[in-house]
Parts: sequence; structure tokens; C-alpha cells
Amino acid sequence: MATSMTFGLIFLFGAASSYATVVDDQLKAYQAQGAGSFSAQRGEQMWNKDYPDPEEPGKVRNCHVCHGKDFKASGKHAKTGKTIDPLSPSVNRERFTDPQFIEKWFKRNCKWVMDRECTPQEKGDFLMYLKDK
Repeated sequence: MATSMTFGLIFLFGAASSYATVVDDQLKAYQAQGAGSFSAQRGEQMWNKDYPDPEEPGKVRNCHVCHGKDFKASGKHAKTGKTIDPLSPSVNRERFTDPQFIEKWFKRNCKWVMDRECTPQEKGDFLMYLKDK
């Protein structure tokens, strides 16, 4: 029993340190691209902000449309209906562990929600907000 608990703790610590390392490396990369200090509060404001829908005037888009408001629950893609894995690293151990995956989805999601790519500052602010959810 003690052995399985030890392996469990090692697994949990390993998963947590893996995503934390990747997030820290991403934040450093964004600062190398010109970003300043990051703010979880700014990330939260962007997360909750409504942006005009360029395809349907009068409608809005925001992060909740696909990801929902519960970071520990699955989301649903607005157009395809495809299930989106939870954002929270506490329930989705793969979240924020692959820099290419992070960049791929920042590019797609920022373009869809904000109708443009996110700046390095915005990406860092989003990561600061999401990393401990």
C-alpha cells in the first residue's frame, strides 16, 4: 500500500512539474518576444470578455462558448460539436504539457474569438490565468 501511494505521489508530482515547466518555458518565450510581466487578472478579463462575431453581426464570441465556465468539465466546440477536454490541469494531466499544442490552440482560438492572433502578452496573461485552474 505504501509503495502504491509513493508511485501515485511521484506520478502526480511528475505531471504537475511537467506542465509547470512547460508553462514557465512558454512564459519565458513570450517575454523574449517582447511581452512584459504577466497578469492572471488580465487573462481573466480577456477570458470573460465578449468579442463581436465577425460572421454574425450583433452576436458575440467568448471563450465560454466552447470551453464552458467550469474548467474541470469538458467543453463542446461551437461549430463541430466535438468534445473539448477540460482545461484544468488538475483533471486533465495533458493540458499545458506540449508547447506546440498550446501554440496551435492559441492561434486557432484567438483567431476565432478575437478575430486575430493573440499577442505574446495576451498568451502569457491567459496562461497565468489558466495554469492553476
